[in-house]
Amino acid sequence: MVETGGGGPDDGTAEVLDRPLPDGVRRRVVQIVSDAFGSLTMAELPAQLRQYARFAPNRRAKFAGNAMAAALETDRLFRQRVGERYREAQPELSGALDSGSPPPAADPLDVAAAAYVLRPVGWVKLVTAAGEEAQRADAERADEESRAELERLREELAHAREHTRTETERLRAELDSARKDAESAHRKLRSALSDIKRGEAALRKARAETDAARAEAQTRVSAAESESRRLKARLGEAEAALEATRRAAREGRSVEDMRVRLLLDTVLESAQGLRRELALPPVSVRPAETVDAVEPGRMTPKDIAARALSEHDPAILDQLLALPQAHLVVDGYNVTKTGYPQMPLEKQRLRLLGQLSALAAQTGAEVTCVFDGAELAAPVLLAPPRGVRVLFSKPGVTADELIRQLVRAEPPGRPVIVASTDREVADGVARSGARPVASAVLLKRLS
Repeated sequence: MVETGGGGPDDGTAEVLDRPLPDGVRRRVVQIVSDAFGSLTMAELPAQLRQYARFAPNRRAKFAGNAMAAALETDRLFRQRVGERYREAQPELSGALDSGSPPPAADPLDVAAAAYVLRPVGWVKLVTAAGEEAQRADAERADEESRAELERLREELAHAREHTRTETERLRAELDSARKDAESAHRKLRSALSDIKRGEAALRKARAETDAARAEAQTRVSAAESESRRLKARLGEAEAALEATRRAAREGRSVEDMRVRLLLDTVLESAQGLRRELALPPVSVRPAETVDAVEPGRMTPKDIAARALSEHDPAILDQLLALPQAHLVVDGYNVTKTGYPQMPLEKQRLRLLGQLSALAAQTGAEVTCVFDGAELAAPVLLAPPRGVRVLFSKPGVTADELIRQLVRAEPPGRPVIVASTDREVADGVARSGARPVASAVLLKRLS
């Protein structure tokens, strides 16, 4: 292999091309670089060309042509590597260029592109000669194309002349026919002018009659518009009177309704406020019971006076549940663990719910039992007993919070009793208007 990268005085690396690379030579050079890509490693490629390494040769030559030409011109080592690959692919042409005698039958563009890549002695002359040869070939090709175009234009001119001669004869024949048609049209026109004059006279007569009819119609329209305006005025007066009558009736009713509703709301709110303010106990005494007497089988008034109910007396719960629309909310596990904590949770629930069902049947009160869902290992399959609503708290919500939600959901003024020993629950429901009772009181009542 001939050494091309020594840079000595006998090689062509010191020669410089003083004119732009001809387009044909540049395309062949780019194709040579693109073909050499496949045999070069990523490290052997310049940094600006590595992104095109995976491109197909045709796409690489299309999109990276400028970058490859610039790298070949500026990067001497890259040019030497491409030259080595070209020598391996084209040994005959490369050897001929190194010996200074390129094959006469070779394509000048191929010779110039190989000389530009290999840079043998005298490569600038080869590239320049190839550019001049390409220009001469382009000029000859352009001359051939011009002569062919001139011949084509001559044929088109002859055809156009023949076509023009044919068209002229045809137009002359058509002109003669048109003249004859024009003479006939003139005759018809003179006849039509006579008809037009007669028509104009009839039109003037019709216009006079139309003007007379329009004047009469205008008179009738004016009279009808006057009558219509008068009727519209009377209709507007009637509608205004009707609307005034309706408004008066509507305002009268609305004022009376507003006064009655306002009076009713005032009475209801005053009664509720007075009940909350006085904390009135439920009425359990009737006027006849105030008379001093002794009933058969009953305690004497002295015994009754001596029997004051304490906070732990289950009779208090009976009095509360006897109130109208009373609602008993039970803290389930708080009650069961107070009364029978040694039993399993399932049996605690069943025992409490059975007792609450009997209490609901006796008192007729609404009963809701709340259990803490955090105590459960799995969802409970439970058929609630008659008269008792059973609720389990959701994950992340305690039974205490569920009880407070139930109390807040009730309307103000409804008697709500909460059975729980938890002081926090008792204080919370008391602030919401409910009456707390201890779990022991409920257990005594259920016993």
